[in-house]
Parts: sequence; structure tokens; C-alpha cells
Amino acid sequence: MGKSNSSRDWTQIYAIYGMDQWQTLLFLLCHAVLFSLLSIIFVFYFDSIFHFFQALFPSPSAARFAAGFSGAVTSISAVCLFFAAANFLYSAGPLHYEMAQRMVGSVYDWSSVKLALDIGCGRGILLNSVATQLKKTGSSGRVVGLDRSKRTTLSTLRTANVEGVGEYVTCKEGDVRSLPFEDNYFDVVVSAVFVHTVGKEYGHRTVEAAAERMRVVGEMVRVLKPGGVGVVWDLLHVPEYVRRLQELKMEDIRVSERVTAFMVSSHMVSFRKPSQHVVGPGEVRLDWRC
Repeated sequence: MGKSNSSRDWTQIYAIYGMDQWQTLLFLLCHAVLFSLLSIIFVFYFDSIFHFFQALFPSPSAARFAAGFSGAVTSISAVCLFFAAANFLYSAGPLHYEMAQRMVGSVYDWSSVKLALDIGCGRGILLNSVATQLKKTGSSGRVVGLDRSKRTTLSTLRTANVEGVGEYVTCKEGDVRSLPFEDNYFDVVVSAVFVHTVGKEYGHRTVEAAAERMRVVGEMVRVLKPGGVGVVWDLLHVPEYVRRLQELKMEDIRVSERVTAFMVSSHMVSFRKPSQHVVGPGEVRLDWRC
């Protein structure tokens, strides 16, 4: 279990990393079971339900339609909720792990990487994937995981030891909107399904929340060395990140094909910090495949 492979079993991933937001999964499953039970009730007690609707609708055909329609909606709701729960479970573990491998693969030369940063490292799936890559290349580099919670960073260090890459990993508590690092410090900066959570106290669609997310993107660029590579996989707000990266004159901005994660659209964006100042907006390449 100490070695990472490009493909891993679901149970192995969850055994090491556990699951964030398990309450959401439990909520979806409970409602899916509830609607399934209601669907079964509609099947076995349809006549009784039909008579109930007859008291509401004078026409027998209207009552039968109402009873049938209600049963159909209940059944479809159960199926949709089970699908949503399955998608959430897959996105939180196997998909997250797969995307971490793709993000690592988007950096072409790890042998020259001395310092890497994972913003919002969470459980450490991406962090440990970076550390594993450093280990494979025989690098003497290290990857720093930054998170808001000290409790999370301690848990992440434990998963790094389980993966056999503890010597390559350092975790730090800090504010992602004002990174506690000097300018031009890291060779690689990565982040997975995190930036969209910044500023959520203002509401995801507000100007204030967007400004907070842009601060994170700006900080990511600030701490990246000239010629360094940044890779972000995130939900919903990727076009905002691309525009901000263009404003900051980043080079080789690439946007991946759409990936459905946590029941919404997600994309991966990579970019390179130019070695010298560049005039004009950077080119954006779409449908990037690793």
C-alpha cells in the first residue's frame, strides 16, 4: 500500500484518505432510500392512493393520472438521488486520484523541481501524488501542502507516511489569500478542487467571492518562479481563472476538456510563468489532453 499506481482500487483510496463531506453523501443516500420506499408504496398501494386522489379530483381519469404521475416522479427522484450519490462517491475518491495523476503528468520535467506547493492540500491525494513523482525521479525536492486547518495538515502528514513519501512532504497551516511564502519561491504550484471554496462566506456568485478567488490565483502566480508551472483543477469558476491568468501575462495557458465532478462541470488549467515580462494577453489552448 506504500506505493502509488496510476490506477488504484476504490477501497484502497478510501482506506488511506477517507472522505471529505461524508454528510453530503449520507444526505443523498438517505433521501434516495426514502424515495425508493415511497416508490414501493406506490406500487403496492396504488389503488388506495388512487382513491385518495379521487377525493381531490372529480374525474377518475384525472385522479389516476395524478396518482401515476406522483409515483413516476417519486421513482425518478430515487434514481437521480442514487446517481448523484454514486457520482459524489466517485468524484471524492477515484476521480480525484485520477485527476491528480493527470495534473502531475502535465509537468514535463520533474527532475529539476526542488520545491512544489499544493494549495488547499486537504486529505493529500494530490500532495502525495506530487511527492510520489519526486520520489520516482530521484529528486531531492520537497512538496509543501498548505491548508487552513492544522488538524487537516496533521492528518495529511499521516497519509504521506502511509504512501511511503513522508520524507518528501511538509505541511503548513496558512491563509491561501496571503500565502506565507516569498515571491518566486516554488518551481511548481498545484491545487485541486479548492479555489472555488474561497470566499464562499460571501456566496459563490457574488463579486466579493470572485475577488477572493482572484486573490488566490494572484498569490499562486506571485510565489511561482519565473519559468515555473502552475496547474489548477477546479469546479465552476475556471473561466475566471483563465481571464486572470491572461491579465497576469501567463504563458502556455491550457484548458482541459470538461470533466463531470461532484455533479458539476470541472476543468483543469495549466500555465507557465514567463521568464520575462510579456506584453499582451496570453494564448489559451482548449481541449488539452494529458
